[in-house]
Amino acid sequence: MDPEHWFERLRAACPAAPGSVGEQEREALLDLARIAAHTSERWAAPISTYLVGVALAQEAPEERAAALRALVRSLEPTDP
Repeated sequence: MDPEHWFERLRAACPAAPGSVGEQEREALLDLARIAAHTSERWAAPISTYLVGVALAQEAPEERAAALRALVRSLEPTDP
């Protein structure tokens, strides 16, 4: 199933879900999931993105994207 169809089904099943996720938000969420999975355990990725989604739910899309990018930068592992 293509992602757009999946998200249509998800929005139908969860009416409170936002209408869409912008490209910048999507990239930042995927980066967050990658960092969580690689610096902890794999299950930390979906839980982390959920927690951030709850925390930023009331923000406008532009503010969410900016906050996500800042969070990803702060959590990105640095090389020793």
